[in-house]
Amino acid sequence: MKRISDDEGRQALAAWKKGEATSSDMAAATRFCLQVLRQKAPGRSVEVRVPPFGAAQVIEGVSHTRGTPPAVVEMSPETWLAVASGHTSFISARDAGDISASGERADLSAWLPLSGLA
Repeated sequence: MKRISDDEGRQALAAWKKGEATSSDMAAATRFCLQVLRQKAPGRSVEVRVPPFGAAQVIEGVSHTRGTPPAVVEMSPETWLAVASGHTSFISARDAGDISASGERADLSAWLPLSGLA
């Protein structure tokens, strides 16, 4: 996945927060937040999927290289950006059915919202 610069990521997030995000902005904001999560929670035990824009393997623990990882968390780009930016909590979104989370370590509330996005 191509690295999103901090400036590009923050601009895309700003467009999303204003309700003015294009598809390109949504993709950039989503990938930027996944990139930040990878930096804050390095590892390969949980796969965070945000189709159609990206996925990231994060959190130390049992690594996987093929097949389904030990834990999978999946959500829409809108939900991902809301949770990553702190507009809603991971637990609230999961309990509302907006997040599919299965497996050990699938609770990302220790890492979300992401700090430093402003």
